[in-house]
Amino acid sequence: MVPGRAGVGHAKFGALIDRFGQTRENIKKMSTRPVLGLIYMLQALKQLGEDPTPVLRRHGLVLEQLDPSTTIERGRELRIYADLAQNLRDPAIGLQMGQAYNLAGYGPLVMLLLTCANGYEAFQMGMRYQRLTYVYATLRFEPGEHYSALVLEPLLLAPKVFRFRVDGEVSGTYKMLRDLQTSLGLSLQAERIDMPYPRPPEAASYEAFFGCPVRFGEAVARLWLRNDYLHVRFPSADPVAHSLYRSMCDQQLRAQEVSLATLSEQVQSHLAMFTRSYPSVAEVARSFDLSERSLRRQLSEQGASFRDLLGRARYDKAQHLLCSTNQSVEAIAQELGYAESAAFIHAFQRWSGQTPAAFRGRA
Repeated sequence: MVPGRAGVGHAKFGALIDRFGQTRENIKKMSTRPVLGLIYMLQALKQLGEDPTPVLRRHGLVLEQLDPSTTIERGRELRIYADLAQNLRDPAIGLQMGQAYNLAGYGPLVMLLLTCANGYEAFQMGMRYQRLTYVYATLRFEPGEHYSALVLEPLLLAPKVFRFRVDGEVSGTYKMLRDLQTSLGLSLQAERIDMPYPRPPEAASYEAFFGCPVRFGEAVARLWLRNDYLHVRFPSADPVAHSLYRSMCDQQLRAQEVSLATLSEQVQSHLAMFTRSYPSVAEVARSFDLSERSLRRQLSEQGASFRDLLGRARYDKAQHLLCSTNQSVEAIAQELGYAESAAFIHAFQRWSGQTPAAFRGRA
């Protein structure tokens, strides 16, 4: 028998959600995360017949212009999810959304997990580097005598976005586990899944989707697994490679810990998400709920200007593309929104004092 937990009644569930205001304030203190997770979700919504364009427009974003190699401030991403959740036609669409996460999109974290000795070590690494995943929930591991649980303690949000995010994160986490075991040639199946909200009318479809019993009304989400899975040695176990990928994951964590404290930092981070075409100062101001005049004034008070921030965003992206890709100068100019490569070369010389070709040669 799979271990159980006492269910959470509607009153207690409502009390948890009432803390949304406090949680929202805490989100503002969070750092950045890869924008690739948001891109996966938006693409999945379109494939499922939903149109995220109006919501993105309110946030000053265009799906086709998002650069998957950049990051997004965590609070901004979550506000986008909250807005998207308000008009979804299928209340259980989050299950399908979780399937949009591509295993390759986890980067070095996937290789770190694959080079672990066994499932137990992989779970420990997953807990340590959970901020490199796409979940907002807090992950932890609960060991048991015969069954153990991967626990997702969800972020407290308003009801619609709460269920949308929980469904997507549980579905996406389970997909990651299944994809990893397929890569290892193993077979893994959850014994039961617990969900942290009252039983919905669509409850039967959840058991069909996961292929196992699903219990609702729990305090947290849990994926119950047999302990046998945790001790099977991974055929790809490699201590030397594991150490390398762990160093890479540590670097990614440090990069995410950059705090966007000032408006100028947030604006530059916002501009960095774009490729090929950049928003105007008026469009950026609207995405921050400011008038253009107020945005310019606040940036000026911080010793910055919109033009300088746009130039910095382009310069940072240009350096990255010149150093890490084989794209031609002409192609990079297009990525940065220049109609002609000559304009890009002139701008790059102004920024760095050298041509893009010379910079690439020295790099």
